[in-house]
Amino acid sequence: MSQKKIKEIFIGSNNQGKLKEIEDLLPKNVKIFSNLDFKILSPKETGNTFHQNSFLKAKYFSKKTKKICLSDDSGLEIDILNKEPGIYSADWAGKKRNFNLAIKKVYRKILSKDKYWKNKKIKARFICVLTIYWPNGKFSSQIGKVEGRISNIKRGNNGFGYDPIFIPDGSRLTFGEMKPKNKYKIDHRFKAFKKIKKFF
Repeated sequence: MSQKKIKEIFIGSNNQGKLKEIEDLLPKNVKIFSNLDFKILSPKETGNTFHQNSFLKAKYFSKKTKKICLSDDSGLEIDILNKEPGIYSADWAGKKRNFNLAIKKVYRKILSKDKYWKNKKIKARFICVLTIYWPNGKFSSQIGKVEGRISNIKRGNNGFGYDPIFIPDGSRLTFGEMKPKNKYKIDHRFKAFKKIKKFF
């Protein structure tokens, strides 16, 4: 029996940037619900991996709303920082999710590792795991990655989070300088979404 296509879905995120990007990726005929409709607090992210956190959020929101849920866990890994901030990417921005603070912290930590870092390629990657969770307990989790490097200055006002300091391989622009439609063609969330697109 073929899988029934998803016609409505709850997006389990309180991050407006993620919400907008996921909405833009989903087919236009899919009815989208979010926390603007349900006012549910996000669960504590107690997992040790992007996969675990994405799954626990999707399951939690699905149980709360009785709907099929799509949740994202994503972050930035920087090799010189032993893959930090990783799953703690949002936490580095503090309770108010001030990513200017988080970016300053990134630069401070890189400088403490190598004072000549601005003349080098500081390898990094964005990772996204998207999980769809059905009320019957079925789920699908998929990962997307984009490799790149850290810009030595913050550039661009588009996107959100760490986008202004991440330059994907093959580009001179940071995600923060790219038009959203160009970013969506290559970013980690799009790569993960391509693998779950069959459900819509």
